[in-house]
Amino acid sequence: MDWVSGADMQSLPAIDNSYLHIEGDKILSYGSMNNCLVTNDEEIIDATGKYVLPAFVDSHSHIIFAETREAEFVDKINGASYAEIAAKGGGILNSAKKLQKISADELFERAMPRVREVIGFGTGCLEIKSGYGLTVKDELKMLRVARRIGNETPLTVKTTFLGAHAIPKEFTNREDYIDLVINEMIPQVADENLADYIDVFCEEGFFTPSETERVIKAGEEYGMVPKIHANQLHISGGVEVGVKTGARSVDHLESMGEEQIIVLKNSKTMPTLLPGSAFFLNNDYPPARRMIDAGLPVALATDYNPGSAPAGKMAFMMSLACIKMKMTPEEALNAATINSAYAMDVLDTHGSISVGKAASIIITKPISGLARIPYSFTGDFIDKVILHGEVVFKSN
Repeated sequence: MDWVSGADMQSLPAIDNSYLHIEGDKILSYGSMNNCLVTNDEEIIDATGKYVLPAFVDSHSHIIFAETREAEFVDKINGASYAEIAAKGGGILNSAKKLQKISADELFERAMPRVREVIGFGTGCLEIKSGYGLTVKDELKMLRVARRIGNETPLTVKTTFLGAHAIPKEFTNREDYIDLVINEMIPQVADENLADYIDVFCEEGFFTPSETERVIKAGEEYGMVPKIHANQLHISGGVEVGVKTGARSVDHLESMGEEQIIVLKNSKTMPTLLPGSAFFLNNDYPPARRMIDAGLPVALATDYNPGSAPAGKMAFMMSLACIKMKMTPEEALNAATINSAYAMDVLDTHGSISVGKAASIIITKPISGLARIPYSFTGDFIDKVILHGEVVFKSN
């Protein structure tokens, strides 16, 4: 099964009065209860009146950071823009300064409450980016912590090297920092096999399209697959670079014209929308309706980070998708599961309930229909989360 796009995003196959049979960490079978064969030694979970859904796949997060940034939140309330805060040494550079002061063990311990939180929210797969280190040592530290999260929790984790997130203030010549990313960071990240992906923040005031392409190509030489932060604040050229370099996804897309939609058509690049960031920054939302109506697929992710999206609840992303981007509940769920699984390259194991895939599922509380999830945008709808065949979360 591949991604779903255009009108097909409205389709959500479902079986009423059904069973799901898990053996070990995999889905063994599913179907009508009329065909269910149960032996006495098997554990049975009664899901009468409930929905059984694939676990969410969050294909874009910055969940590893040292401290939150409430002071900047207040600055935004008082009228400061994202760019103004960044120009004063806030934003990404602020997070980098704090992260550089703590050890890998402490960074791991600070990330774990957030990790446990998103598991309880129904996330089974999580992409984790670096980008708050901005030195060789600290970028490596972040990625090692990300790998550790994947090894020590039930989450399926993919890691992304994002050294090209911002230019540190001490680099008066931006070329010197880009050279550091290309010639020192990338080889050392690759030497330890710390990153599945290479990402760049392609945006005005950060990295140009040509700089983005240089960094992406350097990462590709070491086997890292491209992903790109594109068109968050402006039409930045990031979409075009993403399609040109065969990026797995281009993420954000708050600023999109018809030309960018045309560029994405017939490509293998997944447009990934991060409505939590638009919500928090009070920016325009990505034009999901136009994109889907043009035949594109879209994925949803949280962008969980301390500066512009301090929230990791995928169900809330579904709510924003429906309320602010006019997606239907079915489209939103497909975007948060099967399409985001493509964006994270875990479609062979996650993103849908299929025989042989990982037994990573959500069992809801009794609800009247799927629309209840985005409708009740602060609601607690999850009864159980099962990851790889193990119950990892139960509601009270």
